[in-house]
Amino acid sequence: MSAAPMHLHRWTEAEHLAFERASDAKHEYYNGQIYDLVGASYRHNLIAANAHFALRAALGECACVVLQSDQRVKLQRAYVYPDVVVVCGEPQLADQDTLLNPIAIAEVPSPATEAHDRGMKWEGYQRLESLRDCLLIAQDAPRVDHFARQGERQWLLTVHEGLTAVAPLLGLNIQLPLAAIYANVAFPEIEGSA
Repeated sequence: MSAAPMHLHRWTEAEHLAFERASDAKHEYYNGQIYDLVGASYRHNLIAANAHFALRAALGECACVVLQSDQRVKLQRAYVYPDVVVVCGEPQLADQDTLLNPIAIAEVPSPATEAHDRGMKWEGYQRLESLRDCLLIAQDAPRVDHFARQGERQWLLTVHEGLTAVAPLLGLNIQLPLAAIYANVAFPEIEGSA
């Protein structure tokens, strides 16, 4: 996401959705402002794809689906595109293409999006009643910050570090190995110290 709003005009949600559906690019919407989503790096895309695959593999044959970054999610006064989304059972849609009930979300912050992903976006995620697990997956080291819902607006942060670590996602009843999330991702500082 870019740091500044794309337009200074204050958009309604309906205007944003009409604009978004007519656009070739993706934009996130926060409280009347539209923000460009810029392309991601190879490393970001590899980690996000690995997270998608690892979640799908861990879920097995259950009634959950894993969706990638083209799935729009509705938050309070916002529309966002998480890197990875899990929905179980029947998807609830605000319209034909905006998901309301993700059970798990994963983000792969970059230096440009870190503050946003941990700020406005995380604030919105906390208010999603359906959400049970939120993962912030680092790019520079094998590290996952796992927020697990404990109650209404109560979240427990557990930091999982190292390629041998496993993140238990209790909301999905699965174990997510960091080695799977970071498959084919090189960490020169780790390899050089071995």
